[in-house]
Amino acid sequence: MIFVQLFLAFFIANLLGYGGGPASIPLMQQEVVDHYGWMTNEQFVDMLAVANALPGPIATKIAAFAGYQQAGWLGLIVATLATVAPSAIAIVVLLKVLNRFKHSPVVKGMTLLVQPVIAIMMIMLTWEFSHVSFDSIGYWQSFLIAAVALLAMTKWKVHPAIVIVAAFVYGGLVLPHFTA
Repeated sequence: MIFVQLFLAFFIANLLGYGGGPASIPLMQQEVVDHYGWMTNEQFVDMLAVANALPGPIATKIAAFAGYQQAGWLGLIVATLATVAPSAIAIVVLLKVLNRFKHSPVVKGMTLLVQPVIAIMMIMLTWEFSHVSFDSIGYWQSFLIAAVALLAMTKWKVHPAIVIVAAFVYGGLVLPHFTA
């Protein structure tokens, strides 16, 4: 039963996650945390932070971790296949359709009007994750880290992976001295 649940959770999240991995994250979070209860929101945030620090597509890393956590190596394989299958199938089918009808106002409207929905989903996920951060390290630390990360990535053009590693180092070496 767990293999069917793993497959459905990640297949549905990635089938409906128009826009790639980042758009799938809120859907995966809903399945993993809210629907099946495989992780708490705090565990999901921690797993997402580690997954973001590693190379490769975020959706497959989330699926692989959750699948392995729930059902070992076979769970990892099932969840990863469920994550990859929708995009592999959809890319072949959709690109043929979109290329054929790329000048259609219907196709243009569909692709443009789904973007605000994805933006709202990402804002909602950020809002939920901010509460986890506030509860665990406090408002001032959260705002300070967020501000430095924003400046580093936008103004100083530091690669996000380096910002994530810096946050890990800060969290491991500096933060314990503030919370002890």
